[in-house]
Amino acid sequence: MSAPHKFAPDQKIDFQLWLLHFAHLLAMVDGEIDIREKAAIRKIKLEEKIPDWVFDDFEESVGEKTEQQLYREGMEMLSRCTDEEKLSAFVHLYRLSKADDKVHVREVRFLLYSLKATKISFEEVEYAASQRKAVISSMN
Repeated sequence: MSAPHKFAPDQKIDFQLWLLHFAHLLAMVDGEIDIREKAAIRKIKLEEKIPDWVFDDFEESVGEKTEQQLYREGMEMLSRCTDEEKLSAFVHLYRLSKADDKVHVREVRFLLYSLKATKISFEEVEYAASQRKAVISSMN
């Protein structure tokens, strides 16, 4: 890993790393990361303004960890996120699950299982995703 980086206190490193951990786990749940899923993860990086060093350090370290380690680390970071951040992240994950044009049963199970650790319902995620899509469409 590269040298530690300084960051402003307002940067949401826990949120960003949690999102990267769970995006990776979700994309891998069907056994491979499809090119469309990779593109969706890059889009998440841009939308959430994840610094290159955070993204690159994560990418570098992810191959050395088991799914259980990634999940455990992600859950630790999730506990430090606000409810708003959690909902935002689950909207990204929900959209990511649809990136390869197939929503696999294992992806839905992963999302539902992960949501159990929060006070957020799947319906809230679906609604927020539809609202976000409507906002993005009206901006174009």
